[in-house]
Amino acid sequence: MRVSEIFKSLQGEGKNQGRICLFIRLAGCNLRCRWCDTPYAQEGGVEMAPDAILEQVWRTKPPYVCITGGEPLLQGEDLTSLVASLKQRGVTIDIETNGTTDFTRFQPYASICMDVKCPSSGEKSDLSLLENIRKEDSVKFVVSDEQDCRFAQDVMNTHDIAGGIFFSPVFGADHTTIITYILKNDLPVRFQLQMHKMLGVK
Repeated sequence: MRVSEIFKSLQGEGKNQGRICLFIRLAGCNLRCRWCDTPYAQEGGVEMAPDAILEQVWRTKPPYVCITGGEPLLQGEDLTSLVASLKQRGVTIDIETNGTTDFTRFQPYASICMDVKCPSSGEKSDLSLLENIRKEDSVKFVVSDEQDCRFAQDVMNTHDIAGGIFFSPVFGADHTTIITYILKNDLPVRFQLQMHKMLGVK
């Protein structure tokens, strides 16, 4: 597997925001979002076997692991082996994905957070995957402006999304515009700032 970094921090976003978390950031991504905040993980990384990753993970005995990227689902069978081993040890697992790859085979082991790409990203997610989102999963829209908010609202109106829905502003975007849109349209979402960036932690 190509690993960009493994580190311990606070989860900065999503349904587990604020929890101590061990992050496994895998390298390689099939998208190039305009506002990507981890461009160093789009390529490169260090080759590690799943067992070597697990050996490093067990040293910290984490109750909660987030697998992110890059786009982690590109690592296929090795990722399946990794999350199965983590699940067997009783670890709570989140997988963050850009919504371009089928994630159903990972759902027996992990909660999925599907990041639906909005127009400002310059990229597109596969919206048909939203039908596979369960109650224990979540969907995130990283929004930059009112156009992104309208796009996200249209997606919510045309897809039955079972999991929680988050609006997360692009770092540095005008929060007031986004909050006003949510309130004006009574959107069934949770507005969430990226706490780790506000605190200056990884």
